[in-house]
Amino acid sequence: MPPPLIHSSPTPPATYSVLVVDDSKAQRKMLSVQLSRWGYSVVEAASGDEALTLCRENVFDMVLSDWMMPGMNGLEFCRAFRELPHERYGYFILLTSKSEKGEIADGFESGADDFLTKPVSSDELRARLRAAERIVAMQTELVEKNRLVGTTLETLQKLYDSLDRDLIEARKLQQTLVRDRFQTFGRGTASLMLRPAGHVGGDLVGSFRITEDRIGLYSVDVSGHGVASAMMTARLAGFLSGGSPEQNLALRTDENGARTAWPPSVVAERLNRVMLEDLQVDQYFTLAYFEIDLTCGAGILVQAGHPHPMFLASHGAVSTMGEGGLPIGLIGDASYTQVNFQMEKGDRVFLVSDGVTECPDPSGEELGGEGLARILMKNRRLSSPDLLEAIVWDLSDYAGGNDFPDDVSGLIFDYLGPEPPSAV
Repeated sequence: MPPPLIHSSPTPPATYSVLVVDDSKAQRKMLSVQLSRWGYSVVEAASGDEALTLCRENVFDMVLSDWMMPGMNGLEFCRAFRELPHERYGYFILLTSKSEKGEIADGFESGADDFLTKPVSSDELRARLRAAERIVAMQTELVEKNRLVGTTLETLQKLYDSLDRDLIEARKLQQTLVRDRFQTFGRGTASLMLRPAGHVGGDLVGSFRITEDRIGLYSVDVSGHGVASAMMTARLAGFLSGGSPEQNLALRTDENGARTAWPPSVVAERLNRVMLEDLQVDQYFTLAYFEIDLTCGAGILVQAGHPHPMFLASHGAVSTMGEGGLPIGLIGDASYTQVNFQMEKGDRVFLVSDGVTECPDPSGEELGGEGLARILMKNRRLSSPDLLEAIVWDLSDYAGGNDFPDDVSGLIFDYLGPEPPSAV
């Protein structure tokens, strides 16, 4: 004997709340009983005004409202319902005997989602409620996702603010790597400028004493931008530090125990080995390194992929220096060529990063070496600290007032002559 058939009404996947609004108590009860059997939580209202009061205090997933009611009719209630400041969406179904297209359009304009014709068919009502459930479920999901997005954005903003504070402190620390923007060595002076494009950058300029009469000058540009590059510049600052000569890769002790320096080409080779064998990072850097004898103005330059330094003669001519070379940290057996030069009293050399020479104008054309030479010629009568400032201003004009896309740095060395300047 076959098992008996069991008839059951489908139950919604969640308990949805439904407000039934009708001035007819019999109509309300008939709908309420049917909705309750289907698993809905039902609240009744006998008028539009009563329903609006309930909606101000409660949130309903769905509303079934008669159109024709004394006082506030269904259309007016629908408009007022849509103006309530509820986050969740309520699906509004008007119950009506109206079938004219103009009247139906008025209902949609007032905010109704659907219509049911009286007398209400049970099957049709269930189908319309199923559609309402899908809309309400999607809206609830969207609200939850928006809430999660908002919470995530708030968390990210807190992390960004924390990171921003850390980067501001990191910028202050990086600036201390170039603590003295003007340094004097008796027979010469060094003026330094460092402008990161972001909070922190990968450029570094500096100088150190080798002996009383010999100095080292350098300009470094680490590949990439941001924190990783800034950390590398901090490491390189230790390798070329005047304050910690025992860590300085350019310095050595001769057979008599006196401090001296490796030739500039050897300094570049030593830095290259450290990058590839000790640090083993996916970074490289370019370098211009000078050694200058203050007693006579003789200098030696090694250039490793860095922009050509500029020679500013005392009589006003501007020319480039160096022979290029490979960046440091790319090829293990790279060798570097030294260039000798001679400075006279009043001559200057300018070490500059590619953030200057490769700075684009609004059309994308880079300044280049010739453009830099024009800026130097234009401002050649300025003192070196003022000249560096003028370069930044002119570079900003060239870029059309836009932010610099790369770090900008420079060092100008002034040779004051073979004799120390006399005291005033």
